[in-house]
Amino acid sequence: MTQRQRVQFVGSTSDTLVGRLDLPEGRSRATALFAHCFTCGKDSHAAARIARALVAQGIAVLRFDFTGLGESDGEFAGTTFSSNVGDLVKAADFLREHHEGPSLLIGHSLGGAAVLAAAGAIPEVRAVVTVAAPADPAHVTGLFGDEKAEVEARGEAEVTLAGRTFRVRREFLDDIAEQPQLARITDLGQALLVVHSPTDNVVGIDNARRIYEAARHPKSFMALEGADHLLTRTPDAEYVADVIAAWVRRYLPDPRPDALSRPGGDPGVVVVSESGDGRYAQQVVAGRHVFVADEPDAVGGNDSGPSPYGLLLAALGACTAMTARMYAERKGLPLDSTSVTLRHSRIHARDCETCATGAGLLDHVDRVVSFAGDLTDDQRARLLEIVDRCPVHRTLTSEVVIETRADPL
Repeated sequence: MTQRQRVQFVGSTSDTLVGRLDLPEGRSRATALFAHCFTCGKDSHAAARIARALVAQGIAVLRFDFTGLGESDGEFAGTTFSSNVGDLVKAADFLREHHEGPSLLIGHSLGGAAVLAAAGAIPEVRAVVTVAAPADPAHVTGLFGDEKAEVEARGEAEVTLAGRTFRVRREFLDDIAEQPQLARITDLGQALLVVHSPTDNVVGIDNARRIYEAARHPKSFMALEGADHLLTRTPDAEYVADVIAAWVRRYLPDPRPDALSRPGGDPGVVVVSESGDGRYAQQVVAGRHVFVADEPDAVGGNDSGPSPYGLLLAALGACTAMTARMYAERKGLPLDSTSVTLRHSRIHARDCETCATGAGLLDHVDRVVSFAGDLTDDQRARLLEIVDRCPVHRTLTSEVVIETRADPL
C-alpha cells in the first residue's frame, strides 16, 4: 500500500515549500523528484499519475509546489527560473537528509527545463525525463503575448496563463533569457528520456528534437501521439507514467532482494556491473553512491562516465587534496584550497632514472598540485612532501595483492 507523507522544507528563497512524498510498500528501490509545469502544482493530473505508476514499481516520488504556488509560501512574482532550479536542489537536499537522494528527475513543461538545469547539482541523479519540455526556458515568455512588452516597460505586469492570472517581473525575463540550456543538455552526463506530443500546440515538437540532438547517449525519445500539453486525458498520463517506469529500470540500482537488504550499502565495498548502455558502460555502487564508468568514444564507448584510468586518477587526486587539507587544519596553515591535475601515460623504463625496472614500459602519472593561500615557501614545500604520503599514493607505489575468484552461482 502506498504511503503518502506531507513534507515541508526551506526553498531557495528561504520560504517554506510543501510537498508530497509517496512511498511504496517496503523498502524503496530508488527515489524520484518531480518538477511540475509553469504555474501548475504538485497535484496536477500528470504529476499524480506519474507518481502513482512509479510507486507501483517500488520508486518513491517527491513532488512539491514551487515558491509562491499551491501550498508553498512566498511570492510567485519574486521567483525566477533560477530560483525554481534552486528549489529543486533544496528538495534533493531534503530527500538526501530524510530519505535518500533522488536518482531520477522528471520535469513537465518548464519543469522539464528545470530538471535539465538542476541535474548537474544533484550527485545521485542517474536518469532524467522531460515531458513536453521547451529546449530553451525562454520559450515560456512567448506565451505572455502583449503582456511581455508591458513587463519590460513597467518592470512588472499581470500575465494570464491557462485561465489564471500571475504577476511577473522583469527580473524573471532577464534571468530566463540568460540560461545556458544548450550547454547543460550537452553536458548532462545522465541517461535522458524525452517525451513529447507531435500535436502539442503550447510547446512544439521541434523543442523535443533540439533537446534530443543536443544530448549525448544514452538517450531515448517517445512521441505521444494525440496528447495535449498538460496530459489532461487520463490514458495519456497513464501511458507516459508506465513508459517512464519501464524505461528507468535499467538505470536504477540493482532491484535484487540481496541488494535492497543492504541499507545505504557497505562503505567499504564497491560493486561494479554492466549497465547495458553500450559496449563498456558500467554501473558502480560504492557504499551509498552510484555512478557510471565508461570508455571514450574513440575506443568504442559512449563516454557516459569516466574511464577506469580516469577513476584511478580521480582517486589519487582526491586523496592528495584531502591529505593536504587534513595536514593544514592540524598545523593551522593558511591553506585556502588545493587543486590537483593528473595525467596517465606509459613510458619506457630506460627513460626513468629513479625506477628499479630497467626494461619495458612503465605506468607514469604526472601530478601537478596547486596550493592557494598565504603560504610561505617552506609551508608549500612541506605540503608537497605530505601529499606524497597520502594513502592512495602509498597503495599505488607499494606491493599490492589482488585476489580474484569466481562468485559461486
